[in-house]
Amino acid sequence: MHRALIALALAVLVPATAAAQAPGARGVVRGEVHDRHGTPIRGAVVGVPGTTLYTFTDAAGRFRLSPLSAGEAHLRAAAIGYSPATATVTIVDSARADFTLDASPLQLTPLDVVSSKVPQFGEPATSVAQVTEEEIARRAVNTVDEAVDKAAGVQILNGQINIRGSTGYVQGLNSRVLLLVDGVPMNEGDRGGINWDLIPSDQIERVDILKGAGSSQYGSAAFGGVVNLTTRDVPSGIHARMRFTGGAYADPPHAEWRFRNSTGLHDGVDVTGSYGTELAAGRLSVGARHSDGYREQDERDHWQLSGKGRWQASPRTRLDVSGAWAVDQYQVPLSWCSRGQCDDRGQVFQPFKIDTTERGARTDSRKGYLSAQLRTVTSDRFAWQARGSWLRTHFADYRRSANESSVANRYGLEVRAEAHPDAERTVLVGGEATLSDVVSDIFGTHSQSEFAAYGESGQRAGPARLTAGARLDYLAVDAGSLTAVVSPRVGATIPLGAGTLRASVGRGFRAPTMAERFVHTFALGFEVVPNPTLRPETGWSMELGHTTPVLGVVRLDAALFWTEARDLIEPILVVDTTPEIQLQNVTRARIAGLDATLLAAPIPDHLTASVAYQYLDTRPLLAFRPRHLFTVAADYAPGGTGSPWSLGADFRFASRPEKIELEGYVDARRVSVRVLDLRTSWVAGPLEVRLLVANALNYVYNLVPETLEPVRTISVTAAWSY
Repeated sequence: MHRALIALALAVLVPATAAAQAPGARGVVRGEVHDRHGTPIRGAVVGVPGTTLYTFTDAAGRFRLSPLSAGEAHLRAAAIGYSPATATVTIVDSARADFTLDASPLQLTPLDVVSSKVPQFGEPATSVAQVTEEEIARRAVNTVDEAVDKAAGVQILNGQINIRGSTGYVQGLNSRVLLLVDGVPMNEGDRGGINWDLIPSDQIERVDILKGAGSSQYGSAAFGGVVNLTTRDVPSGIHARMRFTGGAYADPPHAEWRFRNSTGLHDGVDVTGSYGTELAAGRLSVGARHSDGYREQDERDHWQLSGKGRWQASPRTRLDVSGAWAVDQYQVPLSWCSRGQCDDRGQVFQPFKIDTTERGARTDSRKGYLSAQLRTVTSDRFAWQARGSWLRTHFADYRRSANESSVANRYGLEVRAEAHPDAERTVLVGGEATLSDVVSDIFGTHSQSEFAAYGESGQRAGPARLTAGARLDYLAVDAGSLTAVVSPRVGATIPLGAGTLRASVGRGFRAPTMAERFVHTFALGFEVVPNPTLRPETGWSMELGHTTPVLGVVRLDAALFWTEARDLIEPILVVDTTPEIQLQNVTRARIAGLDATLLAAPIPDHLTASVAYQYLDTRPLLAFRPRHLFTVAADYAPGGTGSPWSLGADFRFASRPEKIELEGYVDARRVSVRVLDLRTSWVAGPLEVRLLVANALNYVYNLVPETLEPVRTISVTAAWSY
């Protein structure tokens, strides 16, 4: 394995070094990207296909691309929802290229798919779902998970993300999906979970969701997929934005469930300011939110501070720095109240009330990160990138039974090189190191380190594009013995007429978190005991997919997926003298299914719609995985593209989970999910006003035992941008 990695590195560095030493003048191309109405397109990618040269447009649709060799350059511009365009310019010292893109709602051109570890142009071999900036804005979400939950084949269960059945639900202890922010890993150092509210939703430009094992490039936690949040770049000039939100929660649908005499409210404000030039720029954002909650003991306060900066150190080198700090103080609703545990008013259970013995339970959660990324384009054939990051999480639980706290850090370093020996071949090699530590009442004092090397090569063979790569990870807990995991992957994309066939096979893995190994606490009335002997989860993930247009107004994307998993970590009820919960390696599991999405534009420039369906089969039956997941979304602009008014709706159906954990010991009450969201917006120049009615039918349901999901919630959002 070591020899293969060395050979792969030499394959990159030899032609890349020669290209870097090639003489020749360097130039810059500036320009703008806009639509047929003259509206700037933010986040469009502009570059030279088959090279390391690419960039993205800012809020005004402007771009700057350098360094380019003197002579002719063939540029390409692409954006989600638009047909791509090309241009040829002649460069001496500088040149200009402006692009006009035609609206094409069915066009989903991959851009910076999962932060530059796949080519900028072309179809990936593994399914990728994208949530655009426009979708995030019109859904008026406060946290990113509210938008991710609407993506096809994705479900959020109490903050834990489930992609194609990869994850069930374990209360805050792990995630089989890796979260990246601008390519920087953001899973917690102790529990491996995800803090969705660390990044303000108003600063997110796009969400890319890689479905299936991504461990060959991203390592641990990418067992079931990867989610990358791309934050907005800092534009040149002076810019400001203020966003206000407010609303109310519906009362319980039955008078017997009422728990307060007033209507629950929520509100929030975010203020952002930035200043920049082509050389350097910076942005600072502050915000706060309050919620009365929709259940008893459900109040929450949230404060956040975030910033981002860029420095064009030279025409070839750019440094990006970013950071955020968030504080959450919230009451803990815990599980609902059963008969005799509260003022039950004669009801068997009270889903809006809690057990009186848990009154006063609350949590103080603080988290933050700092990251720096340096990218140098040595030539149009070679570039290298380095990043360093620090993620810190600190929570304290205050309960009558006991107070618990945990402080964890995750430090990360990565260096990678990207080479294009010719226009038909791409090679990527890199190395990564991560150190996590925790000091906790419930997890103890421990550390975990990970070291990895990876490489991948893509080669065009006729009309097809083939990729192959692998990653070697070494894991050590408390500086103990090393565990080695190898994660290979191969894939192919083949154009077939107007469509594209894709296929991939890869190995995924996830190392047990320190919380899973060493947790010692109480949950749902059971003692949770540690298991230091946990082994990494592994699994082979396969996919066969096809994307094709239908009748010119419909785009079909369908995929069959299959995962053979080994040693999955699940909570097991151990019944000896006293029942206890312990996290153990399940011997084997098979997860298979169909994931299909239809995008349609039945009335061009006015109506767009999407229908997504996922069928899931697990053997043996795994907990918290709905067999059927169905989503519908539609958006209508009465005045056509550019109209200030728009209307929209989202509907989600998830079949009743056939199995939950601890069945027979917890309230197993559960139903299928039928949730309808309605929304409308008015945008005129710098002013935006949006109305969202989430769970418009006030459907009462739960996704995990004894925990009620949000009732009907009305939100009004107003934003002003300068």
